[in-house]
Amino acid sequence: MDAFIRFTNQSQGRDRLYRATQHACMLLRYLLESKAGKEEVVMKLKKLESSVSTGRKWFRLGNVVHAIQATEQSIQVTDLVPRLCLTLANLNRVVYYICDTVLWVKSVGLTSGINREKWQMWAARHYYYFLLLSLVRDLYEISLQMGRVAHERAKKEKSSSQDPLGYSVVDEETEWLQSFLLLLFQSLKRHPPLLLDTVKNFCDILIPLNQLGIYKSNHGVVGLGGLVSSVAGLVTVVYPQMKLKTR
Repeated sequence: MDAFIRFTNQSQGRDRLYRATQHACMLLRYLLESKAGKEEVVMKLKKLESSVSTGRKWFRLGNVVHAIQATEQSIQVTDLVPRLCLTLANLNRVVYYICDTVLWVKSVGLTSGINREKWQMWAARHYYYFLLLSLVRDLYEISLQMGRVAHERAKKEKSSSQDPLGYSVVDEETEWLQSFLLLLFQSLKRHPPLLLDTVKNFCDILIPLNQLGIYKSNHGVVGLGGLVSSVAGLVTVVYPQMKLKTR
């Protein structure tokens, strides 16, 4: 089991590289579709995008086992909110990979009795739930970081007449927004893995939102979001210390 997990972990880097290529093709195709005389280039990009998407399915075949192991690990998290969010998120990821495997079986022609559209919707729905729960976990971690930063600043300025954020107490909404954004910036600056994970999940969720019809986006937005997310994922593979850790 451990050897199999190590193999699937190593394949994640190749999957992220393929994914970046796939969404880069989607973004370029969107940008060139309106240009005259670019029809041949657009068709080549579309074929490359389709080929890369098919190749990625091979890298994801073993991910269901990795998702099951991640679910088991998330149950051991000490903090209640991350434990609940991560466990439910990983359970949805398990179902997503099962649906993805069924779709792969259909695509290679091993069976014909599979409703492709139905399984695609199931996969998109559980992928959406996974990302939504992951974002809830990110927001919880951000709130904790902001609380720590605010507490540290309050301690440093305890002898001062200024408020914890260094602003005079006013009722203006703009002043409150500036204080909030400053605190958010300082919190994320101190915790790059949290920033990277939040950006990745936010960009990723555009894909199932579009597939489920919750928020329709064009191919350019989806492609850009997928490209940014893929680059963020590659960073966590190359630099494991940039991956958000559970407590």
